[in-house]
Amino acid sequence: MIIGTAIVKIHIPWAHSLKEKRMLVKSICAKVRNKFNVSIAEIEDQDKHQMIVIGFATVAGDMAQCDSIIDHVLNFIESNTEGEIIEIVREVI
Repeated sequence: MIIGTAIVKIHIPWAHSLKEKRMLVKSICAKVRNKFNVSIAEIEDQDKHQMIVIGFATVAGDMAQCDSIIDHVLNFIESNTEGEIIEIVREVI
């Protein structure tokens, strides 16, 4: 069993309130969860309205499948978010 995790930091300069940010975070998390069946949540900076930090995890049978799932989720987040991805931290155990 292989466990893969990733942390994605996204800067959204147009967000002027936590309400705007939370709407975007909920939308991203719901879409990713439904499409890829991974565990995903906002994990840091909940009180900063222009920064999103999302973490997700997946379990797979082998390393290649785990890397593939992480790549697909990251590509999906990048293509469905207008914000700038600042940092991505990946770990596969």
